[in-house]
Amino acid sequence: MVQAIIIMVGRSWRLILLEWDEALFHCRCIHSRGDPGDQEGSLHPDRSRIEEVGTSEMCVSSRFAYPEFLPPTVQIWRNSLREKLERKDMMSRRMAIDIPEFYVGSILAVTVSDAVQAGKTLRFVGLCILRQETGLRSTFTLRNVVDGQGMEIKYELYHPCVLKIEILRLQRRLDPDLLYLRDCPLQYSTVPFDIEAIPHPEGQPVPVDTTMVPLNPRPWIRLWDRHYLKGVIYPPDIKFMEYKAERLKNTWLHRYDLMKDYRRHIPEEEQLPIWKDVQDHLKEKQKLMEEAIASQLGLDQE
Repeated sequence: MVQAIIIMVGRSWRLILLEWDEALFHCRCIHSRGDPGDQEGSLHPDRSRIEEVGTSEMCVSSRFAYPEFLPPTVQIWRNSLREKLERKDMMSRRMAIDIPEFYVGSILAVTVSDAVQAGKTLRFVGLCILRQETGLRSTFTLRNVVDGQGMEIKYELYHPCVLKIEILRLQRRLDPDLLYLRDCPLQYSTVPFDIEAIPHPEGQPVPVDTTMVPLNPRPWIRLWDRHYLKGVIYPPDIKFMEYKAERLKNTWLHRYDLMKDYRRHIPEEEQLPIWKDVQDHLKEKQKLMEEAIASQLGLDQE
C-alpha cells in the first residue's frame, strides 16, 4: 500500500515537472503567442502602402510579422514601463536598420560586425530553426552545415552589432520550431552560402515548405516521438507514442487549469495599443523613405 502511494505521488510530481517545463518553453518561444495553424492565413504585408486596418485584422496581420513586440506571457516578467521603453528603443533601431519579416523555416543571411577586428564584418547564411524571447531580448537561431559539421548561431534581433538581415527565402515550415533537425541527416540542414535571394511578391501569402524530414535512429536530444510534429518521418523501428503524448497533453493539470490559455496568450485588448504603435511607426518610416526618394530624384534631375 505504501509503495503504491509513493509511486502515485512520484508520477504526479513527474507530470507537474513536465507541465512546468513545457509551459516555460512555450512562454519563451515566439510561437507560443498563438496556434501555429493560424499562420496559414497570414499575408506578407505590402510595405509600399500601409492603410488603416480593423482591430481583428491588425492583430492577425501583425502578430506573426512582428511577434517580438508582444510582451512575455508570464506575469512575473511583466512591467508596463519597461515594455513601453523597450518598444521605443526597438522602433528607433528599426529606423537605423531594416529588420524584415521572417518565420521559422526562412533562409536568412546575417551580417554582423566583428568584435575582435575593427572594420571587419562576418556573414552567415542559414535556416532559421527557432525564434525566442520578446522585446529587446528577441533572438533567432540559424543553422547550417560547415565542413560536414552542423553549426548554429544565435543572434539577438536588436543587437547593435547586427548590420544587415537579408531574406533569401521567405517561407514557413509545418512545425513551430525546427530543433529536431539536430537529430536529422545533415542534408536537410545544408544551405549553400552562395544562394541567391528570391524576392517575395508583396501582398501574397507566405509559402509553406512541406518537406518531410526523416529522423536518425536513437538516441535523440529529446523524445520527439512524444511531440506532435508534422514535418517528421519517424524511423521504422520507432513507433509513434501517440497515446503517451495524448496522456501528457490531457492530464488533470490541463483539464482543470482555467488560466492555461490566459497564461500562454496575450489578450486582444492588450495587443491593440501595441499594434497601433507599430502601424504608426511603419507609416512614419514609409513617409521618410518616400521623402528620401523624392529628394534623390530631385538631385538627379538637377
